[in-house]
Amino acid sequence: MAPETTATPTRVEGSARPTPPADVQQARALFDQFVVVPTKAMFEPTLPPRDTYTVNNYNVPVEGGEILVRCLVPVVENKDETFPVFVYIHGGGMCVGGVELDDYPLRCWCVRNKLSVVIVDYRLAPEYPFPIPVDDCHAALKWTVSNTSLLKADLSKGFIVGGHSSGGNLSAALAHIVRDDPFFEGRRLTGQFLREAGICHHDAYPDKYKPKFQSMEENKDQLPVTKEKLEHVYKWYNAPPSDPRFSPLLISSHEGLPRAYIAAAGLDVLRDDSVVYAEVLREAGVDVKFDLYPDATHGFHFDSPTISRDAEEGLRWLLNLTS
Repeated sequence: MAPETTATPTRVEGSARPTPPADVQQARALFDQFVVVPTKAMFEPTLPPRDTYTVNNYNVPVEGGEILVRCLVPVVENKDETFPVFVYIHGGGMCVGGVELDDYPLRCWCVRNKLSVVIVDYRLAPEYPFPIPVDDCHAALKWTVSNTSLLKADLSKGFIVGGHSSGGNLSAALAHIVRDDPFFEGRRLTGQFLREAGICHHDAYPDKYKPKFQSMEENKDQLPVTKEKLEHVYKWYNAPPSDPRFSPLLISSHEGLPRAYIAAAGLDVLRDDSVVYAEVLREAGVDVKFDLYPDATHGFHFDSPTISRDAEEGLRWLLNLTS
């Protein structure tokens, strides 16, 4: 059985985490109790055998500290075989959650699709407000392309960034950042995986698209993520609504972005972020696969293995493994 290992951390000055306020601690405890634990319990029976993949944690230096990345790599008979890589950014409003949230389903995807996975444990607001989570995830992407040997990765086979909810927001912003960053010349992203992503702050909707953004009011009281709750975590994150690193819809050009898989829930306050963004990307010449689930609420994939399988098919589409 391949062991789970943790790399010896290289501590960076100033890496001690501030103590979060009591209400943040409570939010994180509740999120772990009612989201993380049930999700792991749901997917635990489906986990592949432990000798079919490895799990390693690495500490990545970032500005002012360090972050953890958890790397899942398939174990195959041909030890020289290489794999595409999926850099996954967890949800939780940039304030709660962590690498454990989607760890188990990602282990399944890793083995079934012969895919190396890097799960990013970016630092959370309000202790680390905007743009620190964006910068942390950018650093994780740079670490990934600089450590392909650790991951047995071949970026030409696929280099995807993605996540759920706030992880989708960060991924959409990073797709633009990587497109324009010379560091990634010759090793650009090939896909973006955006599930229930926030794409534009509701106080910064462009006039051109305002009539199409109806879900924020239509679903404002729909649990589990109401408009009031969303505004609360946005205050913790403290990003200017019109900053394109938080509202990537506002970036002047979406041309040259990698193909995108986008999934949306019909009863979600963020539904129309996905609807509009799919339209905008297509207008910019980006290939888009879009799934909408009319009767689902935010976070629906935690309760629906069927829809989770659809998301895996979206990932396979990004990898050119399906039509």
